[in-house]
Amino acid sequence: MSLKTLGKFEVKRLEILSESGKADSKLMPKLSNEQIKSMYEFMVLTRAFDNKCVNLQRQGRMGTYAQMLGQEATIIGSAFALDKKTDWVVPSFRESGVYIYLNYPIEMLMQYWGGHETGMKIPEEINILPVAVPVGTQTLHGVGIAYALKYKKQKGAVAIYFGDGATSEGDFHEAMNFAGVFKLPAVFICQNNQWAISVPRSKQTASITLAQKAIAYGFDNYIQVDGNDIFAVYKVVKEALDNAKKGKGPSFIECETYRMSNHTTADDHTKYRSEKEVKAWEKKDPILRLKIYMKSKKLWNENYEKKVTDEANAKIENAVKKYESTPPQNPEGIFSYMYAELTPELKEQQREFKQTLQDLKQFGQGEKGE
Repeated sequence: MSLKTLGKFEVKRLEILSESGKADSKLMPKLSNEQIKSMYEFMVLTRAFDNKCVNLQRQGRMGTYAQMLGQEATIIGSAFALDKKTDWVVPSFRESGVYIYLNYPIEMLMQYWGGHETGMKIPEEINILPVAVPVGTQTLHGVGIAYALKYKKQKGAVAIYFGDGATSEGDFHEAMNFAGVFKLPAVFICQNNQWAISVPRSKQTASITLAQKAIAYGFDNYIQVDGNDIFAVYKVVKEALDNAKKGKGPSFIECETYRMSNHTTADDHTKYRSEKEVKAWEKKDPILRLKIYMKSKKLWNENYEKKVTDEANAKIENAVKKYESTPPQNPEGIFSYMYAELTPELKEQQREFKQTLQDLKQFGQGEKGE
């Protein structure tokens, strides 16, 4: 008998931009000053969208909403690495900033969060799937698209977003296994924001990192990155997407970040985590960190800040006007996008539904006549 070592593994972590706004020049990705400013502007726009949607929900003008506060570097940094023409995005429910970066109409995002189905009628020129609220199910959709790209020998890769909580779901593990076996052009981007609603990261898994889960599925590429460091996020996602398109298989990127607000507007985070913890992460604010860096490079000043903020707020307010002028949706639309052709059962349900609507309309008119 003998005892052999079959393999040794390690998980690396990348940090480029420190909390004090200093960057490691040796690790910095190639970005022009204009690209860096654009990153900052999209982060500011994302936060402006976030703040407005929360206010609209609190005023009864929008439904339950999932904030991105504190996670803008992970969201925008990864989005900047995408090729808008060839890459696909499979989001969860906390990637509104990715939609915005891809030129998705902001008023349509608001329509979605306001409960209007037309909000997720994806424009044909944008390679993104609808928001996925069920935890982890979208990972399977993502590897399906990645398999199709490989099967058809098409250029492109798939960015699959999910949270730390999704790594406890069976769908996630099935998707990872499928991607590893078939060496698919898929990049798994985990927004590890430390909390799956009220369940902390420590109770999700006994693993030291989430990134190491990729080892079990045969991934060659896996890493943990400071998710509040936009340069580090951009660098690792860009490399992962490039590797995927070169046939080097899938990657897993754990972006360690923090949800600085509630899980959604239906949540109260003060019931399960301390103010001290939140305050500690506020000091790691990704927008503040990039601002300090830009200021040191003379890319930021008060006039620039005012211009960026004013333009972001104006864009959001314009979207609100369009959102709130959206015509009421046709209730029969619930049948329109189920299948290309309705099944016999759905046709019967549609007939009954139409009759019910007609009866209700006649009943209402009858009451007025009385």
